[in-house]
Amino acid sequence: MNVAILGGTGAFGRALAARLRDLGFDIAVGSRDHQRGWERGAELGVRGGSNEEIVEGADLVVLAVKSNAAIDTARELKRAIGTTPVLCVASDVLFTDSGILPARDERSLAEELAEAIEAPVASGLQSVSAIDLASKELLDQDALICGDDPRAKEPALELAGKLIGGRALDAGPLANSRALEAMTAVILTVNKRYRAHAGLRLTGIPDK
Repeated sequence: MNVAILGGTGAFGRALAARLRDLGFDIAVGSRDHQRGWERGAELGVRGGSNEEIVEGADLVVLAVKSNAAIDTARELKRAIGTTPVLCVASDVLFTDSGILPARDERSLAEELAEAIEAPVASGLQSVSAIDLASKELLDQDALICGDDPRAKEPALELAGKLIGGRALDAGPLANSRALEAMTAVILTVNKRYRAHAGLRLTGIPDK
């Protein structure tokens, strides 16, 4: 699978690129600046360039930019992305004096993204951190993926299943991204309080 990681110069994007590279995926990392993307790609041993350049020919685009830049980035690249499936891994959270909180009360970031571009959108991997991906061990957790269009959901599930020791699980329609994104605030809070790197693992699901 040819995977283009928008925001591939950030911590999560770099860790994801390195893990997928080691798993044999064809990876390209991008940045708004061609030179920065190229340099980061060279460091990681993958292709690199501007965000617009790397989405050409991709089978799946991973939107790994910061949440406050995700929609604007997608709009800028709407024509370049076209109908290439997109996986949104971002969560909109607030860091406040009282704790880490979900930043959205209604629609999720992924739902807004789906309205901003023509491509089918899936959402997931919010519970997987850059630190998790940088580990040499398979993650003892499940990955939840939601989406309305199988063109995005199926490759997202395939990719997620390679990253974890648990299962990649179909979590239903894209509207369920509201819960997945909000859960990020819960996981960050737990990890901060207990100085841990916890993820999600669902019980009671029979093996196929």
